[in-house]
Amino acid sequence: MIHLSVTNVKGPVGVMLHSILGRAGFRVGIYTSPHLITFRERIKIGREMISEDEVLALSQRVWPATDPNSPPTFFEFVTALALLYFAEKKIDLAIIETGLGGRLDSTNVIEPLAAAITNIALEHTEHLGGTLAEIASEKAGIIKAGVPLVCGNLVREAVEVIQARAKELACPTLVLGKDFLVETLRSDDQGLPSIDYRLEGLELNNLAVPLAGPHQADNAAVALTLAWVLNGLGFSVTEEHFRSGLAEAQWPGRAERFAAGSWPPEGSVAKAPLILDGAHNPAGAQALAAMLETLKRRRLHVILGVMADKDIGEVLGRILNLADRIFLTHLIFLRASLPELLFVIIVSSLGWHPQLTTLHRSLPEAFRSSADEAVSTLLCLLSASPFTQCVNM
Repeated sequence: MIHLSVTNVKGPVGVMLHSILGRAGFRVGIYTSPHLITFRERIKIGREMISEDEVLALSQRVWPATDPNSPPTFFEFVTALALLYFAEKKIDLAIIETGLGGRLDSTNVIEPLAAAITNIALEHTEHLGGTLAEIASEKAGIIKAGVPLVCGNLVREAVEVIQARAKELACPTLVLGKDFLVETLRSDDQGLPSIDYRLEGLELNNLAVPLAGPHQADNAAVALTLAWVLNGLGFSVTEEHFRSGLAEAQWPGRAERFAAGSWPPEGSVAKAPLILDGAHNPAGAQALAAMLETLKRRRLHVILGVMADKDIGEVLGRILNLADRIFLTHLIFLRASLPELLFVIIVSSLGWHPQLTTLHRSLPEAFRSSADEAVSTLLCLLSASPFTQCVNM
């Protein structure tokens, strides 16, 4: 198994590594969260999701093994289900992504061949700590004695904590910017970067990264380095596997682009391309904004809904600086902020123009309204929300 601890932008490192190893001929499982449309996305082998029948059958076996006096959380239960599924399918490798933190995460029962900590940001501070160093200490809990560790683009205080723990446990450690390098050559008009990658003993030039945003270059570098580590452990991966596997990675709903005319809401004809993303914290919004800044566009209309417990000002600040018009909506979610509250925050606290803002009671209503007048790129910012609201509109 390979263990991934991710604070923000979950999924890309895992899906890139999954694609590379699959291209090399290995049967690879991947466990991620949250899901986009269906729960089954969380547990895959290759491109195939676990079936509904398998979820039911495994649930009926896992639940009786739990303690009725101390029932598991949802994530604990699903983690047990996923590990049992992978074991019984006798796969070659499994990529396991933490749910929250590391030290106390339910995935931390595994004994991996390699581990990665991809980034550190201030999130879930009520559980992980109020500083980057405290959060890094929790993330460092996945480090196991002697197990190779790959670190992504981490801030200095996080690197110091993680490297100290890795040294204590005698773990070979590779750090982005020090032990392996990535250089973005260019980004195309879809925001997809091309990169050069270098590590002692491996040099790959002009690699296509299929996920949009400058930050995906760092994620690709971590995935490539993990594959290189596994290659040294007997899982043969060639340059062609690195190149083609990376290019074929897929991660829907994260800066995903739809061409004009390909997403017509009922009763409307989309005149503009749509970008769908789920940034829900300041670091995610920063990454999304950086991606938007690379795009060639005329105007930007933003459709957004945000959870009330998020730092709404920090999440929306940089996005608003790029927007030409805002469509506020209410998500069908218990924690969702009302559009009226969002309106007060963006106008009073962030200085947004009230005349360039409309409020809608539902996401479909917001889509239809924006589609009818849009001649620009549209962004749907669905912060930590069920994307089925978009798909089923």
